[in-house]
Amino acid sequence: MTLTRPRALALAFAAVVVAMVLSVAVGSHPLSPGRVWEVWWTPDATQASVAVHELRWPRTVVGLVAGAALGLAGALMQTLTRNPLADPGVLGVNAGAALAVVVASSLTGVTSVGSSLWAALVGAFLAVGVVHVLGDTGSTGGSPARIALAGVAVTAAVSAIVQTVILADQEVFNEFRFWAAGSLDGRALGTAGTILPFVVAGVALAAALAPRLNALALGDDTGRSLGLDVRRTRLLTVVAIALLCAAATAAVGPIAFVGLGVPHVARALCGSDQRWVLPCSVLLGAAFLLVADVLGRVLGGTSEVQAGIVTAILGGPVFIAVVRRRRIEAL
Repeated sequence: MTLTRPRALALAFAAVVVAMVLSVAVGSHPLSPGRVWEVWWTPDATQASVAVHELRWPRTVVGLVAGAALGLAGALMQTLTRNPLADPGVLGVNAGAALAVVVASSLTGVTSVGSSLWAALVGAFLAVGVVHVLGDTGSTGGSPARIALAGVAVTAAVSAIVQTVILADQEVFNEFRFWAAGSLDGRALGTAGTILPFVVAGVALAAALAPRLNALALGDDTGRSLGLDVRRTRLLTVVAIALLCAAATAAVGPIAFVGLGVPHVARALCGSDQRWVLPCSVLLGAAFLLVADVLGRVLGGTSEVQAGIVTAILGGPVFIAVVRRRRIEAL
């Protein structure tokens, strides 16, 4: 049963706040909320202060931005393709970002997060551009099925190239292996600052498109009868997805299941109106990725389980449940 929409958003916002507190307080050396509050306002040279300000807070901010982007991108992707099993990876974003990271590392030997970030951004945008060109039929901008098939084809081709490159270079393979797992570990505040303009642009574009997406979800013919420019709406939605996915994937790696599972929870809470589903997906995506990161710290003991692995463990049952229920109706 759906909640009233303001209550649903309030619940999602509360989840974000709780996730942020856990992200700052929980780790290999847990801190009480009181201790976190103390060192937050009066930083010093203690281990607790260093952990909060230099380690946990930066990855919390990166997780907030990346999770929000992935959650919103998933909602947009499922509406664009009218497929509840779609996630941002369908557009080839992860594959394009991976190829760019691998090529940049192989050619330059630079494996820093900052260099990988910009390479991944470029690769993700190029992949989405190729998918859009292949899926464009001219008059309508491509059917949902054609866009999805183009994404699958591009992903398969690019993944083959990635495997060829990393098998030929052991150093690149080691770097790619860590990046491909998806992690918030070691991310600095500068990473969030780099991707934030792309995420803000994607969020703004999605907000402007929300009323049109409600019409698009009814089908192309119905949308056109309501005066919707289907081709333009699809193109702008693809641009928004590209902005959001490219930024998130570049910052934290190809984290799966956030974009798949979060929109289903958002629709369960808010109904099918995109004007409410989209902001709810933003909040729930941020909360989900932070909780996954916290669980990775707890489950790993002295080491850590990457957030991408935890989201796969948590999101797998959601994927199976959606498939078994066969809920492929219009979103």
